[in-house]
Amino acid sequence: MDQEVPERLTMYSCRICGNTQIDTFLRLGPTPLANSFLKPEQLRQPEPCYPLDVVFCDHCGLVQLDLVVAPEIMFRDYIYVSSTSQTMPQHFAAYAEEIVARFLESPQDLVLEMGSNDGCLLRAFQKLRARALGIEPAANLALAANAAGLATVNDFFCERSARALREREGPAKVVIGNNVLAHIGDLCDLVAGLDALLCPDGVAVFEVPYLLDLLGNDEFDTIYHEHLSYFALRPLQRLFALRGMQIFDAKRLIVHGGSVRVYVCRVGAGRAVRSSVTGLLLLEKAERLDSFEVYTAFANRVKKMKMELTALLRELKSSGARIAGYGAPAKGNTLLNHFEIGTDLLDFIVDRNPCKQGMYTPGRHIPVVPVERLLEKQPDYLLLLAWNFADEILEQQKEYSKRGGKFVVPIPQPKILESDIHARSVASLQR
Repeated sequence: MDQEVPERLTMYSCRICGNTQIDTFLRLGPTPLANSFLKPEQLRQPEPCYPLDVVFCDHCGLVQLDLVVAPEIMFRDYIYVSSTSQTMPQHFAAYAEEIVARFLESPQDLVLEMGSNDGCLLRAFQKLRARALGIEPAANLALAANAAGLATVNDFFCERSARALREREGPAKVVIGNNVLAHIGDLCDLVAGLDALLCPDGVAVFEVPYLLDLLGNDEFDTIYHEHLSYFALRPLQRLFALRGMQIFDAKRLIVHGGSVRVYVCRVGAGRAVRSSVTGLLLLEKAERLDSFEVYTAFANRVKKMKMELTALLRELKSSGARIAGYGAPAKGNTLLNHFEIGTDLLDFIVDRNPCKQGMYTPGRHIPVVPVERLLEKQPDYLLLLAWNFADEILEQQKEYSKRGGKFVVPIPQPKILESDIHARSVASLQR
């Protein structure tokens, strides 16, 4: 493919503590933006590609990319939609029920969700008759959410927008950031916005992919330009302390291959720090997340995974097998580009998201088609690019399995799933 490397903003220091002693441990190469799917007429045009390098701060423990692509480029027209999978609406329904039960005292209490996407979580709050408002930078998603009756402001969350929201709506009882904190370049500005918007006894709840799971399950494909930071609890503590806040509770989740949900309040708000927080901090220490050697070992495992998966796919292809991909998530494009998997190995990719159908994957230019095409073509193998929804996919594709189709799970070790193991959980596949 033709590559065009645009101007970029290089980060020479940690975005939380400002430490300049940051060391690169993983280089994934010049890569197009993971959600920059192409229309057919764009295939012959040069694609903007940005270096995708990951660094470690030896002072506060933050893992981050060494550059920030302008958010206006990545998020103003966005095609990831939370409601596409069956898993996420169910997850959000339980999420909203917990927030309402634990933290809301009155129907007038405001819940503000930053990065609210198409309003999947807002809809769950609406069903519970909670007063909820979203703020979403992608104009297309904000428009769709408002059209569906889910109040959404089209803007980025920052101190400026938070002050404007408080003036218009009053203080927020709860502020939620669901898989959004990793997307923020200026974390100090975000926490300043949180400080400006939250009422004195308010709570902020953030759900982020957990660094322990990324390393433990070798989930390198969750690294792409939209994800600027990869969080453990220790650097998050440092971040919130900048504005006199603390993490008082934490909960590990299996969603997205392993996440952590942290609950934040002002110091002195009367909420005791729970053992869940101290327990995870001790676990992070035991797993040596403060050691650079842990990260170089992870990078070496990624190299091994690349060799094993590409060798497996080439062996299957050379035997005459037809292979397709299931799911066109952003993470899949990190894997496809770094592993150099293109149409020589995958005939096509199926995806449920109408916004991606008829498009081509960035970099490797693999066509994305509706899931209904799967049984028409009946490839011999499906590479599960959306491996974090493996249970859901296996359940949906029983007919494909009955016809002899098999699944290839790429992470953490490439393996072929036979048709008789539908009941195996995502967690078990990742051990």
